[in-house]
Amino acid sequence: MSLPAEKEILRVRGLRKAFPGVLALDGVDFGLRPGEVHVLLGENGAGKSTLIKTLSGAHRPDAGTIEVDGREVEIRTAQDAERLGIATIYQEFNLVPEMTVAENLFLGRQPRRFGLLDRRAMNAAARDLLAKVGVQADPDDRMAGLGIARSQMVEIAKALSLDARVLIMDEPTAVLTTGEVDRLFGIVARLREQGVAVIFITHHLEEIPRIGDRVTVLRDGRSVAEVPADTPRDELVRLMVGRSIDQQYPRERTEAGPPLLQVKGLTRDGVFEDVSFEVRAGEVVGLAGLVGAGRTEVARAIFGADRPDRGEVIVDGRSLPPGDVHAAMEAGVGLVPEDRKGQGLVLGADVQENLGLVTLGRSSRGGLVDRAGQRADAGAIAGKLNVRMSGLRQEVRTLSGGNQQKVVIGKWLLADAKVLVLDEPTRGIDVGAKVEIYELINTLTASGHAVLMISSDLPEVLGMSDRVLVMARGRLAGELPAAEATQDAVMALAVAGPGGAGENDEENDDVH
Repeated sequence: MSLPAEKEILRVRGLRKAFPGVLALDGVDFGLRPGEVHVLLGENGAGKSTLIKTLSGAHRPDAGTIEVDGREVEIRTAQDAERLGIATIYQEFNLVPEMTVAENLFLGRQPRRFGLLDRRAMNAAARDLLAKVGVQADPDDRMAGLGIARSQMVEIAKALSLDARVLIMDEPTAVLTTGEVDRLFGIVARLREQGVAVIFITHHLEEIPRIGDRVTVLRDGRSVAEVPADTPRDELVRLMVGRSIDQQYPRERTEAGPPLLQVKGLTRDGVFEDVSFEVRAGEVVGLAGLVGAGRTEVARAIFGADRPDRGEVIVDGRSLPPGDVHAAMEAGVGLVPEDRKGQGLVLGADVQENLGLVTLGRSSRGGLVDRAGQRADAGAIAGKLNVRMSGLRQEVRTLSGGNQQKVVIGKWLLADAKVLVLDEPTRGIDVGAKVEIYELINTLTASGHAVLMISSDLPEVLGMSDRVLVMARGRLAGELPAAEATQDAVMALAVAGPGGAGENDEENDDVH
């Protein structure tokens, strides 16, 4: 249980931070007690990331104070934060892919003997840390081969190795399976018993009463409320977005037209086999399944990013050459990838340049780009999507996650893609931005576009799909119309698979 307020380990008062054209923090007040989990809640762009970067030494505030144990401190660097007992697990991993797990865990702090690296001691300590977080990895494994979920657990183990008094966790469950989330919450419970204070950031509102004690809500850079963790979800949403959201999944179904996307016998040996389905104009088809079922790989094959061994992709009656992204784009296929930062954006470019990536060729005349036309088009689509930015010249890397996703989708709207493949379109996005993206999907289907939506969030699939396809072990296990699609029905297909045989318990955790 939380200790009395006078025992606060951390307190920020009137914290303010501005960037060119953006006031990120505007007088934030926030306190943290030993042994509590304090949830930090807010829309993308509300100031959560700026606040934790200020506490961890990545940013220096323009005004306001930070107190640790009642004493005002200055946190200029990550080393300052570490000396004060503050450790941060960022949403973007701070790991070196080419190095081993043990080397990453003790980077800059490697144990030495007679002046030389004591690899045996380092690996032994690494094994203990990995066991604490329940991750199956060897200290000598290269980070590059671990995948996202296990890399997240390594980040958590790294933070535990610092013996932190304050642990900041930025979206730690975003890439974890249900079983891994349970293990993480068990770790947090043990830390709480040891008196460690945790700042926990999440967009999964259902996690808050499970893990939290108190919630501080940020909106537009200000702390607007502090409420108990068992506050009703509707009230939390209202505090976050400043208004009530009547429908979490506002799907507006339209009458389906002719098939725009037809997939026939698509096969990539060892990855997926004999996948056949169609998506009609005006329709949202959800693609569900366990992690590793082959959903993303099918999407990439449809878009031409990976070459299938057999099968055919037909768009609006036209058969596409396999493994040809350019041909897919010319036919009107757009892909919003699972990894928006790594595959969907050019992070060093600005909003205008990213929005114009797909249409750059068609807007050029005689080798010269129509920059005025590109700027006008980008401004129009950014306004339509309500992209929150200082201007079209703002670097896209500095936008919040929800606004980055709008830019990724916006470039395909400018290209007027007939078929839009959305792979995890709302991962890491707050509830307000999610609803905006759902309403955008409604707009697309109402105007005759076809949407194939891949998501590990089952309520999202059920709430926004007209039909649900379920994949298991690289094959289509079944199809459910919206009226028959329930979580139990989807999971039964995902677990049983096409042949009806059950999956192992570990794999059953891999969908939310």
